[in-house]
Amino acid sequence: MCFHRPPGIHSRLPTVVLVTTVLITRSITAGPRDGDKTTTEREPQVLNVQLKKVRLKKLLITLSISAFTCLLMACSEQLQSSRPYILTTATTGGTYYPVGVALATITKSKLQPTHGISLSAISSAGSLENIKLLRDNQAQFALLQGIFAAWAWKGEGPISKPQPHLRSVSAMWQNAEHFVVMSEFAKTGTVSDLANLAGERFVLGARNSGAEQTGRYILDQLGIDYNKFDLAYMGYGATADAIQDGNIVGMNIPAGPPVSAITRAWAILGDDLTLLEFTDEELAAINSRYELWDYYPLKPETYPNQTEPVKTIAHPNVLAVRADVPEEVVYQVTKTIWENLPALNDIHKATRDMKFELAVKGLGAPLHPGAIRYYREKGLKIPAHLIVDEPAAPAATTDSKTKTTNRTAEPSAQ
Repeated sequence: MCFHRPPGIHSRLPTVVLVTTVLITRSITAGPRDGDKTTTEREPQVLNVQLKKVRLKKLLITLSISAFTCLLMACSEQLQSSRPYILTTATTGGTYYPVGVALATITKSKLQPTHGISLSAISSAGSLENIKLLRDNQAQFALLQGIFAAWAWKGEGPISKPQPHLRSVSAMWQNAEHFVVMSEFAKTGTVSDLANLAGERFVLGARNSGAEQTGRYILDQLGIDYNKFDLAYMGYGATADAIQDGNIVGMNIPAGPPVSAITRAWAILGDDLTLLEFTDEELAAINSRYELWDYYPLKPETYPNQTEPVKTIAHPNVLAVRADVPEEVVYQVTKTIWENLPALNDIHKATRDMKFELAVKGLGAPLHPGAIRYYREKGLKIPAHLIVDEPAAPAATTDSKTKTTNRTAEPSAQ
């Protein structure tokens, strides 16, 4: 039920209809007074009053429908103006979800009172599902692994068709690779040890998740045949439980450190777990098609019982948006993120990797005009390949109080 009607005519229409109905009812049902006419003279008038009552009943039904329609219109406008944009993240055991919730909290606090803009974070299976949710307009913002943005824009990898509606807002924190195995399988301590897992149960990620797809890509680039593994598919939290219970021997957990799933597992198993490192040759092989990854050192005590630095690799996570989200909305969201970065850093340590000078580095899809506008205001140089000609924006309705734009959009046909 709608309890808040927008000001103006819609809030008065049901009352007007009700008053009019009462007046008509009184007028029609008054009829002749007793003693004014003889019985014979009153019969035509009685018949006339009965006919009028039938007409009145029809009129009342029509007016009731009109009043109900007005109420629905008022409620619909109120809901349309206040509904949040959906920000899709990943499973709750990784970094995307808590950071997504933090982004939603900050933008709602800063933008809803003054601009009527807010985000609502939802969990998902990860980057691949997020691409589909953006495509179908079930979400308007998404956190993606950087390679997924590149795949989606070009229609490569696990994404068969280009996604022309996809735009970038910003590079976010680094998504560090966490290939973890039971220490008995770590012969060299590098990712090449995964070749020793033939027949062993290993988790690449949840099915169709970003973890699964990037895991497959990395192992393909390294020439490691993961089809020889006994593959299992789980979210991060369930994966941590499985390795603690001895049900799997290794896992792939790409996320911004510290990752809660790795923290939990390492706290229990300690030296029984090994987080695999990468050699220069392995990094070069992974970057041979998309030059996105770089070394990412994990300092001692990043995780419980970790006494030595670990030399893993990482590539940026990306905040993406649909192209049809209004420029002003994306501008305000971009501005709010970067002007409230300390608050975001306090909520999750992974975001401490975020640096404004790297906001457009490692982006695989063009920038949204709203993001471009903010970066230009701040003097950030934008590479030419991140700027595309945008189609003319459709006519939009604007709330005179909040100056925000009606965001109804048709789902993409892709």
